[in-house]
Amino acid sequence: MTPYTLLVLLAIGAGIIFLAVLFTFVPVMLWISALAAGVRVSIFTLIGMRLRRVIPSRVINPLIKAVKAGLNVNTNQLESHYLAGGNVDRVINALIAAQRANIELSFERCAAIDLAGRDVLEAVQMSVNPKVIETPFIAGVAMDGIEVKAKARITVRANIERLVGGAGEDTVIARVGEGIVSTIGSSHDHKKVLENPDLISQTVLAKGLDAGTAFEILSIDIADIDIGKNIGAVLQTDQAEADKKIAQAKAEERRAMAVATEQEMRARVEEMRAKVVEAEAEVPLAMAQALRSGNMGVMDYMNIKNIMADTDMRDSIGKLTDEQDEDGK
Repeated sequence: MTPYTLLVLLAIGAGIIFLAVLFTFVPVMLWISALAAGVRVSIFTLIGMRLRRVIPSRVINPLIKAVKAGLNVNTNQLESHYLAGGNVDRVINALIAAQRANIELSFERCAAIDLAGRDVLEAVQMSVNPKVIETPFIAGVAMDGIEVKAKARITVRANIERLVGGAGEDTVIARVGEGIVSTIGSSHDHKKVLENPDLISQTVLAKGLDAGTAFEILSIDIADIDIGKNIGAVLQTDQAEADKKIAQAKAEERRAMAVATEQEMRARVEEMRAKVVEAEAEVPLAMAQALRSGNMGVMDYMNIKNIMADTDMRDSIGKLTDEQDEDGK
């Protein structure tokens, strides 16, 4: 192999390596696609994107789509939105959809909505085709104590101007549920609610529940309505049971007080009996002292004993008579 041939082979190898590095680092095919689509992007701009750690295809492909749709956007806008963490392709799709639907939407507004975490393309589609949100069964109690359950369908349209900072679907459902509960609760009779369910939707819709939300409520329709429990009867039953327990507690308290009073009286009687026994025990001592001192003679003592014996005899006869009378009856 001659030195000339070796130099040619080295040059060819270096050229192949250079082209491989060039096509790897510089998106030449993407540049060619942009030129073919009529988008003027210099090769140095694509190299700068690589140096700024921006994937060129994530910017150039949406740019081609925007130019073909007639949108007035540039590379710097798309690149800055990509660096901010936004979805460039979704923003361009939303702008194209808004343009086709004759909805005024600027790139800055659309990018702000996307960076706020909302699906801007879905919002634009919802502005054209309203969305139906179905609530779960919401229970309210009429003034007659009957529970009424209602399920509503809320037709909403996205409000582009309030997408940033506006409340979401959960807030709309909560407000509509609160309105249904208050409307049912203000009805004197649950039958009126069943006869005219549209009164619920009209009353709730008139309250302007979409204020401060990202939606505009177009209509509220009652999809289903049903009767629940008789809450009034349940409350009365619970109140009667509570009154019963209170009365039982008070009766138990009175019984305990009566038992305590009875025990106190028995204690007093026992105390009095003890005092009587104690006093009776002192009688013989007093009589002995009277005999010794001469205040009472022996005949007086015998008379007292006769009287006591006569009294005992009368008591015995009286008890026998009472027993005979009871047996005769």
